[in-house]
Amino acid sequence: MLLFITGGSGSGKSAYAEDRVTASGIACRAYIATMEPFGAEGQARIARHRKMRAGKGFETLECPRDLANLPVPVGCAALLEDLTNLFANEWFGSSQKGAAERVLRGLAHLRDTAALTVVVGNDLFADGMDYDAETLCYLHALADLHREVAAMADGVYEVVCGIPICLRKEAGL
Repeated sequence: MLLFITGGSGSGKSAYAEDRVTASGIACRAYIATMEPFGAEGQARIARHRKMRAGKGFETLECPRDLANLPVPVGCAALLEDLTNLFANEWFGSSQKGAAERVLRGLAHLRDTAALTVVVGNDLFADGMDYDAETLCYLHALADLHREVAAMADGVYEVVCGIPICLRKEAGL
C-alpha cells in the first residue's frame, strides 16, 4: 500500500506520516531520509525530525537520490521524508532529464518491496511569489510529479494545521 501525504511547511504532515506508520503495527520500520544536510538550518531540521521519531522503532536509511537501488527490508513500513527533497536532489544534482521518472521508479520499488509505503510531499505551490524561469520549471515539474504520485497512491491526505484531510481514502478503511 502506498499513501501520499502532503501539506505546507510546519503543517504536521511528518507527524501524521509517522503516526500512520506506527499505527500500522508493522514492527520493521524504515525511515528514508532524502535531505542533504547543507548548513545549520538543514542540520536543525534533521535533528528535529530525529527527535520526533525517537523511540518509534525506525531504522534510518539515507537516500538523497537513486531510490530505486535502495535496499529496503521486504515487508517493512517505509516512510519517505520527503518527495520534494528527493526530486530536488535528482533535478539539480543529477539531471533534469528523467528526474521524475527516476523518482517514480524508486517509489514503485518501495511500493513493491514494503508492506506499507508512506510518502511525504511539500506543498510549495501557493505562496504567490514570483520566481525565475529555472525555478518555475522545477516547480511545474514537481507539481506534475505530485499528480503522478497521487495517481499511483492508494490513499492521499493533505495535512493543514495538524488536521489530516482525506483527499482519497484507501480501500478497506
